[in-house]
Amino acid sequence: MKFIKFILLGLLSFVAVILVAGLFVNKNISITKTVEISRPKDSVFNYVQYLKNQDNYSKWASMDTAMERKFSGTDATPGFLSEWKSKKAEVGEGAQEIKAIKQGERIDYEIRFKEPQPSVASSYMSTTAMGTNKTLVTWSITFNMQYPFNVLNIFGNIENTIGDDLNTGLTNLKKLLEK
Repeated sequence: MKFIKFILLGLLSFVAVILVAGLFVNKNISITKTVEISRPKDSVFNYVQYLKNQDNYSKWASMDTAMERKFSGTDATPGFLSEWKSKKAEVGEGAQEIKAIKQGERIDYEIRFKEPQPSVASSYMSTTAMGTNKTLVTWSITFNMQYPFNVLNIFGNIENTIGDDLNTGLTNLKKLLEK
């Protein structure tokens, strides 16, 4: 009986330490990845400004090709909304809206997740000329992981996981545009 009490006390202590540690773990997450594409800046921007085109290179879109999709508004303009609903938990349900476009340079988005965990993130894609036929594409996402969910950063680095997904999307974009 003492052994069971010892185990339970140990588990309870472990959980308490993790929850206290969560008070000090960063809640604000910002991930930025880049890729250089051998295409002129205008050509690259003209492709990435269309939110529907993300389905052709985003890792998340490829995780469930059977998800329900709904679009509203005029693509490549502020207010355009792309909504998704998937039966796969890792894809979930949500919407991405174009919030602002600085023509030829940057597209700002708001991503609203409904499932599996309600949250809001801001994101952007930008293009920078690196010469006449090279473009640096930057893809960034920023969000807040509320306590106690921020504790997950102790065990599995969410920044690496999402960063890998952004890198996959950018690699796919590079292959697509350099064909």
